[in-house]
Amino acid sequence: MKSPLAAALCLALTGPALATEIGDMTNAERAAFRDEVRSYLLDNPDVLMEAISVLESREQQAQAQSDAELIAENSEALFEDGQSWVGGDPEGDVTVVEFLDYRCGYCRRAFPEVSELIESDGNIRFIVKEFPILGEQSILASRFAIATQRIAGDDAYEAVHDDLMTLRGEVNQASLQGIAADHGLDWDAISAEMNVAAVDARIEESLALGQSMGISGTPSFVFGDQMVRGYVPLDVMRKTVADERG
Repeated sequence: MKSPLAAALCLALTGPALATEIGDMTNAERAAFRDEVRSYLLDNPDVLMEAISVLESREQQAQAQSDAELIAENSEALFEDGQSWVGGDPEGDVTVVEFLDYRCGYCRRAFPEVSELIESDGNIRFIVKEFPILGEQSILASRFAIATQRIAGDDAYEAVHDDLMTLRGEVNQASLQGIAADHGLDWDAISAEMNVAAVDARIEESLALGQSMGISGTPSFVFGDQMVRGYVPLDVMRKTVADERG
């Protein structure tokens, strides 16, 4: 596989026919050609930068097309699984899906900005996918959130989700029991529900979905038919939503 630099050189200085001719050159001819290329690039570095820009644009377009195909292939699991918590406007014209881990620093950084996006826009359907990949505390937090939803409903899930995103300190029985108490939830029922097979299945399905879509880190987002891997600031989120509407 060519490096980006090598690919850009081919793009800038050769076409398919010339590339074939280079393969037929003698060693001396090839060395002379390389010297000419080097001299040309030293005299005209803007040509190389232009070629690299074109190459990067083509790669971005190919990635966007691949992402759109992945989203289409997994649309039911992403948007209509019947289990994931749905916030914002359930009838919103753009759906945003976030894969998150409660112990992820960048997820926590994105949390207030995602909240602001949903609240200020008013026409976004927002779906959360539990994606605990950072260890036992991450898994414990997701179990607690899912069990809360199953026992106490969507409003309770939203409340503990927000608390988990801003929790200071360790995720353990004491901290989770404290969150439950703050919201008047039945800790005994929730703690028992955390270990049922259905909660295991929910987490496994989310992890499998992320893997099938090439997601390896958090946060990762789906904006309609676009994917955004990693943290982006609020203005980029708003632009992506606007692009979807456009």
